[in-house]
Amino acid sequence: MTGTMNKKQIALLTIFVALLLDQVSKIYIKTHFQLGQEVVVFADWFKIHFTENNGMAWGFELGGKSGKLFLTLFRLVAVSGIVYWLWSSLKRNAHTMVIVAISLIFAGAIGNIIDSLFYGILFDTSLYNVATLFSDAPYGEFLYGKVVDMLYFPMWEGTLPSWLPVVGGNQFTFFNAIFNGADSFISIGVLLLFLFQKEAFPKE
Repeated sequence: MTGTMNKKQIALLTIFVALLLDQVSKIYIKTHFQLGQEVVVFADWFKIHFTENNGMAWGFELGGKSGKLFLTLFRLVAVSGIVYWLWSSLKRNAHTMVIVAISLIFAGAIGNIIDSLFYGILFDTSLYNVATLFSDAPYGEFLYGKVVDMLYFPMWEGTLPSWLPVVGGNQFTFFNAIFNGADSFISIGVLLLFLFQKEAFPKE
């Protein structure tokens, strides 16, 4: 019983810290950067580049307002499934790293849901403007907030060799996705599940 309680505490602490880091970083970016503003953190391969998206992790989007609503509702349903997964894993006293992995995935999902649910009614626009928290002129509506992204790692930028089929001669950036803390926590959680898959998905 003591072990289970310790793992519950680990799960709660993991969720709390991950959510705090995610939301503090997003609120800082929103209240200090204009949309599209960029600063170099280290050399040219780690930058903070403020962007927003209406869609899924890594900037993928579903079309229109109805697509945005569907995605937000889908996330809420998915989170319910993750809660059950975490609860059942705690109940069967799963490996600690499995608990941490599921907690990170849950925190990441909640982090982006918070953006989608509330940012549209908490902030004014970031276009040509540094946004104000608790603005009198919010940019959107409840359920239609935009997800804040800022982590950018363009490790290599250049022109692809002309001998390559189709893409030869084109400008290319590796790695050109811009993401946030919540996306990172989800990715780390998935990686941990892969590394501890036998403990996460026991045959019995």
